[in-house]
Amino acid sequence: MKITSYQQNLLSDSERLTAFQQVISKKSRGVIYDLGTGSGVFSSWAAPLARFVYAVEKNPLTAQIAQKNLGMFENVSLMVNDAKNIFFPEKADLIICEMMDTALIDEEQVPVINSVRKYLKKNGDIIPCGVFNGLEAVNTNISHPCYQEGETPQSELMSKLIIYDKIDFKKYVKPEIDYSIIITVNKKGTVSGIKITTFTLLTSDFICGPTPMMNPPLLIPTNHMRVKKGENIILKLKYTMGGGLDTIRASIETIPQ
Repeated sequence: MKITSYQQNLLSDSERLTAFQQVISKKSRGVIYDLGTGSGVFSSWAAPLARFVYAVEKNPLTAQIAQKNLGMFENVSLMVNDAKNIFFPEKADLIICEMMDTALIDEEQVPVINSVRKYLKKNGDIIPCGVFNGLEAVNTNISHPCYQEGETPQSELMSKLIIYDKIDFKKYVKPEIDYSIIITVNKKGTVSGIKITTFTLLTSDFICGPTPMMNPPLLIPTNHMRVKKGENIILKLKYTMGGGLDTIRASIETIPQ
């Protein structure tokens, strides 16, 4: 299979790959859309089980690779376009869309699914079907949002994990996030940021990740605040899903007495 270096990294993430293969093999049927097909690996798994697959890739160079990899399948049509701009000739039994990023901020999963959902049959499925987003208060020395790879950059956890958002891709997803979240600090020290972790629901009962190439933890700096063990603080968190990391605004405050 022809691939780019980025696609090689995706295909080297065995946890991500194994999970998707298992679910695609179980759910594939009828008409399938594979949105953001990349090198075409998901379409290649779906095609033998489907009546027809519409594989969509907006990057022309990546689409050339997908065309070579999918040319053997007579029931696959490669569409070189932005999925949000496509008129599909028939409705889908299954939509596969893995334009994923932590908290869905820096990739187009939400705007794409919001645009294409109208083409899903009433009893159709979406892979992934949703996400859970969780956050923890941290002490870190970062100056801008960045992804955590292993223990880099370093951060000290200052609270338990709070699930602050649950997203179902079968329902309209409002891209703008504006939350005030109460966090209970579990140790004395300094809070200077938050860590967001996204758990991907491939199906309603199959949770995956984060993995190295799917939703690695995201560290976001805030103002610095000295805290006591057991103290409650308020996190003000804003961002736009699909809008990019530059849309993130995060700050912490004391709770008024």
